[in-house]
Amino acid sequence: MGRAHPDLVDLVGELIDAGPKDRPPLIAVVGAQGSGKTTLAREAAARFGAAQISIDDVYLTRAGREAMAREVHPLFVHRGPPGTHDLSLLQRLIDRLSSAGPDDETAIPDFDKRGDDRWPADRWRRFTGRPSAILIDAWCLAALPEDESALAGPVNALEREHDPDGRWRRAVNSFVSGPYAGFAARFDSVLFLQAPGFDVVLDWRCQQEADLLGLAPDDLPQAERRRLAGFIQYFERITRRMLNGGVRASVTVQLDRNRQPLSVAR
Repeated sequence: MGRAHPDLVDLVGELIDAGPKDRPPLIAVVGAQGSGKTTLAREAAARFGAAQISIDDVYLTRAGREAMAREVHPLFVHRGPPGTHDLSLLQRLIDRLSSAGPDDETAIPDFDKRGDDRWPADRWRRFTGRPSAILIDAWCLAALPEDESALAGPVNALEREHDPDGRWRRAVNSFVSGPYAGFAARFDSVLFLQAPGFDVVLDWRCQQEADLLGLAPDDLPQAERRRLAGFIQYFERITRRMLNGGVRASVTVQLDRNRQPLSVAR
């Protein structure tokens, strides 16, 4: 993934400076898979003394998602879409960080993506003191819900084969319009990293995976690329919605295919 563009780190600093002074500003960095939001949030946190939390850190446990799969729809066993995160846990973390004293420690969860479950608490990282800001990177935060007509037809093979009646996508949409919209409304700023199109997401996600495996992107096995092509279908509907303007952002940064910023709209 490399490093975040320095202008984007500066931009996060501007949003921190423009935030409230009586508490740590709450800032979301949102964008498609592989857009660099976590890298940006981590670098900005390190530079400005902020706390960084990824929404991936607060996925529901495997047991929690299995319960949703039984009670709501089988596709909810797969982490990622709205409904599969513990927003209550994330809010408790925000509250604790916001009121922390200089020596207070806040344990921030971590998720084992290979094991598909939350790491035990003794493996969570610690943040000491009260941060200058709280940066949340979250791919779907501040997305706007779709209307019923948009939900009628499937957008990909996943929806055609596993959600033919639209029950899963309507449930996800209700999470977007309900708890996720309510949560996003509490943020002081939302920075949206806008990909040039959904067609780049697979390449970006494959590059991420290659980095994790210590490979050059071209050396990523084709079987792994096919697996990731299937995985991003869970994110496709909302990602396309956000790329088409269905996101409530304070600042939008248009990226090129190499994740370099082209323009900033406030």
